[in-house]
Amino acid sequence: MDAVREILVWTLLVGGSLFALVGGIGLLRLPDYFTRMHAAGITDTMGAGLILSGLMLQEGLSLVTFKLVAILFFLLVTSPTSTHALAQSAWSHGLRPAGTDEDAPAP
Repeated sequence: MDAVREILVWTLLVGGSLFALVGGIGLLRLPDYFTRMHAAGITDTMGAGLILSGLMLQEGLSLVTFKLVAILFFLLVTSPTSTHALAQSAWSHGLRPAGTDEDAPAP
């Protein structure tokens, strides 16, 4: 049973690292502000979420696990909220994604 847990831990850690790597590459390669924000959201939410889940499974039931759960909770609440606030601010200041109509109403 311990080997199954170790395989699952490493799967979560490697998966989270891959999401973080893809999000970092997306920040460099994607063409405009809104698509780059999507890449940053992937890095924050999925990458860090999988890594924290792997660390929680590795640690077992302890005080460290409760601290990791608190970090994950705040990350899952604040990351999408801040991304949405930045997108709304950019839209209201006139920044539009490539290929959209300039007179389109705000989403």
